[in-house]
Amino acid sequence: MSSSDVLIHSDDPRHPANLICTLCKQFFYNDWCTGTGGGISMRDPKTNYYYLAPSGVQKEQMTPEDLFVMDSQTLEYLRSPKLYKPSACTPLFLACYQKKNAGAIIHTHSQNAVMCSLIFDDEFRIANIEQIKAIPSGKFDPVTKKSIALSFFDTLKIPIIENMAHEDELIDDLHKTFTNYPDTCAVIVRRHGIFVWGPTIDKAKIFNEAIDYLMELALKMYKLGIPPDCGIGEEKEHLKLYRK
Repeated sequence: MSSSDVLIHSDDPRHPANLICTLCKQFFYNDWCTGTGGGISMRDPKTNYYYLAPSGVQKEQMTPEDLFVMDSQTLEYLRSPKLYKPSACTPLFLACYQKKNAGAIIHTHSQNAVMCSLIFDDEFRIANIEQIKAIPSGKFDPVTKKSIALSFFDTLKIPIIENMAHEDELIDDLHKTFTNYPDTCAVIVRRHGIFVWGPTIDKAKIFNEAIDYLMELALKMYKLGIPPDCGIGEEKEHLKLYRK
């Protein structure tokens, strides 16, 4: 086994090379990463290396041998697969690592994200839904030093940026969202999909699943004439108008 292959071979299912493949397969069956679309990058908490899914791989068939491994300090590849090239998302993943101190980033081509990007203007908004409590507020408890989640009465806001011909061309707008939405853990790309990040791969997965649930719910509310960010009790008035 070569020295670079040691980086991606492990019997531990939680090893980044194994976990990325497991999640990509799961996301394929969720219709989030079909036709080689989407991807995941994860920082190894032990080595601080970045593990990145490649471009052009069928996510349900991906193996550890297909992954890139990058040194987080020099940004040089420690391992490159022979069959694939780096993902065009790599600069966006690196920006999330460097600017948001992310531990993992998930990129999907979720149809819910795409449809929401067609309905909403500059930001996705939804309020007064229990699942919002799975999303961080961006604030921290000074005593416990833990992240504070949004409350049921808060409004979740996720910025929407315009798509480009190539994913790496999204980098400028991504940096703008870091400035304009310092507390966000996600950005929707119009007619494309969504990027979600978190301090760990487990947290990023939770945020991604919760946001997709909320986007799907928002679409159903929209069909019934209920604004997703309406106040408690207001939905009855909107439903009356819808029934007319």
